[in-house]
Amino acid sequence: MKRLVPTLLVSSALLIGAGTAQAALPDAATLYKNPQCGCCDEYARQLEALGVEVAIVDDVPIGQVKERVGLPYGLGSCHTIEMGEYVIEGHVPFAAVERLFEEQPDTDGIGLAGMPIGTPGMPGPKQDDWNVYQFRAGEAQPYMTL
Repeated sequence: MKRLVPTLLVSSALLIGAGTAQAALPDAATLYKNPQCGCCDEYARQLEALGVEVAIVDDVPIGQVKERVGLPYGLGSCHTIEMGEYVIEGHVPFAAVERLFEEQPDTDGIGLAGMPIGTPGMPGPKQDDWNVYQFRAGEAQPYMTL
C-alpha cells in the first residue's frame, strides 16, 4: 500500500501534465490563405481537431498579411495564422505550436518555410528535419528542430 500512493500521485500528475499542452492553445485562430490551397484547409482541420476554432480568410492579398505581421523576407509559406498573441507561418508541426503557447516567449511568432512533406496538412512521410524559426520585427532566429 505504501508504494501504491506515490505511484498514484505520480500517475495523476502525468495525466494532468499531458492535458495542459493542448489546453494551453487559444480557442480560436484566423488562417489567411489563397483560395485554391487545399493543404491550408487540411492544416486548419487538424488544428480544429486540437480544439481550436479556425476562421479561414481567403479573400485578402496574402503578401500584405505577411508584411503586416512582420514575417522575415524569404521565410514564408502558403498560409499565415494569427492565434492568440502570436503568428504561425506555414505548416508548423503542432509540437512547436504547443511549445510556443506553453512557454510564451517574447516573439512575434514562429514559422516553417516552404511546404515540407510530412508536416500537418502536407501528405507523405517526413523526409528531413524541420527547422522551425521564431521571429520578431522581421528578424528570424532558430526556435526548434523536429
